[in-house]
Amino acid sequence: MNKINRKLEYALMALKYMSQKIPGELTSAKEVSDAFNTPFDATARVMQQMAQKGGFLRAEYGANGGYQITKDLAKVSIHDLVEVIEGPTALVKCLHKEAPCEIQGTCNIVSPITTLNNKLTDFYKSVSLKDLLVERTAMSKKSSSETVIHG
Repeated sequence: MNKINRKLEYALMALKYMSQKIPGELTSAKEVSDAFNTPFDATARVMQQMAQKGGFLRAEYGANGGYQITKDLAKVSIHDLVEVIEGPTALVKCLHKEAPCEIQGTCNIVSPITTLNNKLTDFYKSVSLKDLLVERTAMSKKSSSETVIHG
């Protein structure tokens, strides 16, 4: 229903890959595109966007250059990343301020769609990139209801 586009996939792949490296270690767009068989130009573009627009990455230029993560991924939401990669988003055309919908005057679902859009936005803001990208160990996946009772 709510599809993630390729650019966002490439950004998430790059961030996950970089988050598993030693802090401060540089990663080139070519390294990421080679590791995951993604198109170099598209991968490089999203990494540039994350550095220039989002400030998630720091770029180091030159022959041995690359990128490194500069923000704590626990403090960056998937919503933040989507807005950097795709720009402001909304479920339907009428919720974009720039492009009014041609049936806005007769539409009977503006209110429920606005409510749905707000709930989805709140959900995306509640999911940090760390929550999304960092693997959890088997122990941290167990729920608190699995406590052992000694008798």
